[in-house]
Amino acid sequence: MEAPKKSKRLLSLDIFRGITIMGMILVNNPGSWSHIYSPLEHSKWNGCTPTDLIFPFFLFIVGVTTTFSLTKYRSSDDKNKQVLFRIFRRSAGLFLIGLFMAGFPHYDFSTIRIPGVLARIAVVYFITAFIFLNVRRENIVYVIAGVLLGYWGLMTLVPVPGVGAPNLEPSTNLGAWLDRTILGNHLWHATKTWDPEGILSTLPAIGTALLGVLTGYWLRSNNDKTVKTVWMFFYGSVLMALGYIWDLVFPINKSLWTSSYVVYTGGMALQFLAFCYWLVDVKKKTWWIKPFHIYGTNAIAVFVLSGLMARLMYLIKFTRADGSEISLKGYIYNLFLSVASPINASLLFAVSYILLWLFLMWLLYRKNIFIKV
Repeated sequence: MEAPKKSKRLLSLDIFRGITIMGMILVNNPGSWSHIYSPLEHSKWNGCTPTDLIFPFFLFIVGVTTTFSLTKYRSSDDKNKQVLFRIFRRSAGLFLIGLFMAGFPHYDFSTIRIPGVLARIAVVYFITAFIFLNVRRENIVYVIAGVLLGYWGLMTLVPVPGVGAPNLEPSTNLGAWLDRTILGNHLWHATKTWDPEGILSTLPAIGTALLGVLTGYWLRSNNDKTVKTVWMFFYGSVLMALGYIWDLVFPINKSLWTSSYVVYTGGMALQFLAFCYWLVDVKKKTWWIKPFHIYGTNAIAVFVLSGLMARLMYLIKFTRADGSEISLKGYIYNLFLSVASPINASLLFAVSYILLWLFLMWLLYRKNIFIKV
């Protein structure tokens, strides 16, 4: 555990990260999965809801922070060797924590899910950092184009073994076939035949992080802050428009992490960061940022710990007067049901959970404790 070096941090980036992780906890912890407002649900397949923006926003942030944290290592081969070990150690740590969360508390290694949010972050971070250290800035855009065009070609031109023609349906696309072939039973339990954080769709997810890398380069430049902001808004709009156009032939789809989804959500992330940057780092309007800063400086810690607590609330049971059992989560949700409709009670539960973790992370924040992987 260590305090971040404030002189090397971009405040608006911490705020962006805090808003993103807060949104992730909001959508992951409704009081009831049967009662959720539609913006807080993922798109059924094609399309993009506000919830579908959260994960790409986080990977975009990973790319931006990669530029800020690793720039000093680009000029020395000796330092590169040292930092590659640190990058590998951090990636391996994230991956192992993801496995720990996937199996908690009963570890059935015959079916434990191997892909997942932390596993994808780990792989994307490792490859993105390697590209950043070894590819010149002006060539990164070509890497992004190659990755996204290559993925488009794979998904729409390569026949699917055992199925036939290439397609973009949930269980019969090329990515789903690859997941089943390599991972077998180690897929998301809700689908079993494919995984939304699967192997092949991790390839374009690297493109999401690389868009963040380019943004990090721009933010570190010597240009005027107003100029930086204007161009971030401009390129964000260009990327969103490109995503809409690409959607006509390769639909925006979070589960497949399609190339159109990458550029569309990358544009949204760029615009959202530009807004935070203008408000916080340029105009210095910071009266509202403390809750998001608390979340943003301990993002991985709050994601992991809140996920584990959520699992425990399902496992802790109480016996009611009629002899039936109810989980701790169900008990708390029923308290909210006594004062609100099911859908609003579900939302109140999620908001209360965010506030609980805001308080717990504040206890660490006030002591300058920042948990790193």
